[in-house]
Amino acid sequence: PKARRIEMRFPDPIQSGYLTFTALMMAGLDGIKNKLDPGAAMDKDLYDLPPEEARGIPTVCHSLDQALEALDSDREFLKAGGVMNDDFIDGYIALKMQEVTRFRAATHPLEYQMYYGI
Repeated sequence: PKARRIEMRFPDPIQSGYLTFTALMMAGLDGIKNKLDPGAAMDKDLYDLPPEEARGIPTVCHSLDQALEALDSDREFLKAGGVMNDDFIDGYIALKMQEVTRFRAATHPLEYQMYYGI
């Protein structure tokens, strides 16, 4: 069929919806401009896939610091048309890396439960 639809789920409840929506729209425009192939549609429940099939599906970053590294290495599409600039992106990465540092320095509640209650 000629009609196509996409589903957009906001990836994280703590993110800025405005920045996320902007980044998703810029990525879509970049894909159209550069004629990027989004791949075949997936009509399967990803949570029920066998491990060998799931390994072939690209995934998103698993942590904030991974996401920030990915942003730092692939930012050109966000700067198209002056929507964002390096100063903004660098500032955002620096701000969020402060959060990463705080998380790394904090003891997880599970660690207390497993090791400090002995």
